[in-house]
Amino acid sequence: MRILSAMSGGVDSSAATALLLEQGHQVVGAYMKNWINEENILGDCPWQQDIEDARAVADRLGIEFRVVNLMRDYRARVVEYLLAGYQNGITPNPDVMCNREIKFGVFLDYGLENGFEAIATGHYAQTQRLADGSTDILCGADPNKDQTYFLALLQQHQARHAHFPIGHLLKPAVRALAAKYDLPNAAKKDSQGICFIGQVKMADFLRAFVPDDPGEIIDTTGKVLGTHRGLHLYTLGQRRGFGVASPVYKVAYVVVDKRPATKQLVVTLEQPDAPLLYATRCRVTSVTSINTPCPWPGPLSARPRYRSPAAPCSIEVIDPTTLDVTFHFPQRALAPGQICAFYRENILLGGGIFSSVTH
Repeated sequence: MRILSAMSGGVDSSAATALLLEQGHQVVGAYMKNWINEENILGDCPWQQDIEDARAVADRLGIEFRVVNLMRDYRARVVEYLLAGYQNGITPNPDVMCNREIKFGVFLDYGLENGFEAIATGHYAQTQRLADGSTDILCGADPNKDQTYFLALLQQHQARHAHFPIGHLLKPAVRALAAKYDLPNAAKKDSQGICFIGQVKMADFLRAFVPDDPGEIIDTTGKVLGTHRGLHLYTLGQRRGFGVASPVYKVAYVVVDKRPATKQLVVTLEQPDAPLLYATRCRVTSVTSINTPCPWPGPLSARPRYRSPAAPCSIEVIDPTTLDVTFHFPQRALAPGQICAFYRENILLGGGIFSSVTH
């Protein structure tokens, strides 16, 4: 196949590109230029080094390399979504939206328009072609690196053109491959930052674009404990960063509610019976399916955030894009705006956005 391989400059996408060549595909490497910190207010932004690293890998592999400028689309489809979400008091997920709108959106469109049959990324995920020609997305083989959560809002036409060359491997094996191919970035550390701002803290990014809007920090009884800089700087379940010391040794305060009407941030001591911290029922909207239409058959599980395990759940269909979800066990800090990914065993069925939580 003729495949356009998204190369971020990191080890995963570089090893993925090398594997495609080993499998006999015609491969062109491409760096997606999404964000360059043009306002120059966030300190160091590693995009220039990332391009150099990706180009060096392409040169080592002997393939064509391109820089695809998607900055306008990225600003409109991801950054504005992120800023609007936080300003409206919810917790958006830019990485999920980047995959749907950019990598498997405008970048996929670019690839198809330029004669490529598919695009490849370094995601830890797998695909499976079914007898009817459709494609399922499966969890990556490495349980510690599985990234299917970030693909939960993809649809069938996007899954059908996606390749995940390293999804069947464990992370150490990917590092070993990079060394085997003598890739110049084989020892490069993994990026731990958000998709477009790298190592910059989300709070610092938000403060650069959204003005502070202070209010009270209160506990669940209404007692005022302090002041905050703006509700958009905090998320449900957050344990630190709001400047209120706990009166109980080794028991932290945790954010359990945000009240935009009164600008109040509600915290409580983190304990198993902490009010508002745990919930089993929620509404999920903007639901999309990757292959099998919802309602999905068989026992289901849902992952309410990236690092949480998929938990057993039941669903009630309200309309084609809205579900009421009941987890079989209480879940910590379900946050409106975040993504809920649905699974049947190791198959990613689809996902949606938490819109409300019932305590």
